[in-house]
Amino acid sequence: MRSRSGKVRRLGVTPQELLQSRFLLDSSLIEKPLDFPAIFGNALPVELEIGSGKGSFLLRRASQRPEINLLGVEWVQKYALYGADRARRAGLGNVKLVCADAAGLFKTSLPDRSLWRVHIYFPDPWPKKKHHRRRLIQPEFLRHVRRVLKLGGWLGIVTDHADYFRQISSALSAVRGLVPVPFHSQTQDGQLVGTNFERKYSAGGKPFYRLAALRYR
Repeated sequence: MRSRSGKVRRLGVTPQELLQSRFLLDSSLIEKPLDFPAIFGNALPVELEIGSGKGSFLLRRASQRPEINLLGVEWVQKYALYGADRARRAGLGNVKLVCADAAGLFKTSLPDRSLWRVHIYFPDPWPKKKHHRRRLIQPEFLRHVRRVLKLGGWLGIVTDHADYFRQISSALSAVRGLVPVPFHSQTQDGQLVGTNFERKYSAGGKPFYRLAALRYR
């Protein structure tokens, strides 16, 4: 969900066709609590990624874990469209994308105890002090994460920004019902999470900061 640059390939279909194919969710659906069995056509466990970008992590996990459903939340429309088109071309029926603000989505559109995992990889750190209030991961947001996770549900966060990591750790400690646990790789090929940002920052030798938590109450 960091600021993104660069071109994306042309879509193989129109945005309207992506909506009709149901790989891209209509924004009107998030005006009320989401009905995941209706959206995915089954009652499989649902995981959600915030800031799915071009869909690298989302599609990799969906192909490796066909027994789960994945919802990607992306604020930038061109990337939400691109990710949905990649899922369509790959035939991954267990993937849906929605173009939406994650903070608002968690407040109003996600039912209690509806998710098994929430993935947040390389969120925008808003490094200037005057912009810190814009950072997504604050205690109020984490309380919504706790609400929507099932008991035993998992939250995973990775950032390359040390100051933001310290703030996230502090915010997590202020939220009852989430307990820190070790963060393990989310891929089957040795990468930490397998996003474009991870590959970019790995090549530059930047350190990564990670944490995970379970809902226990």
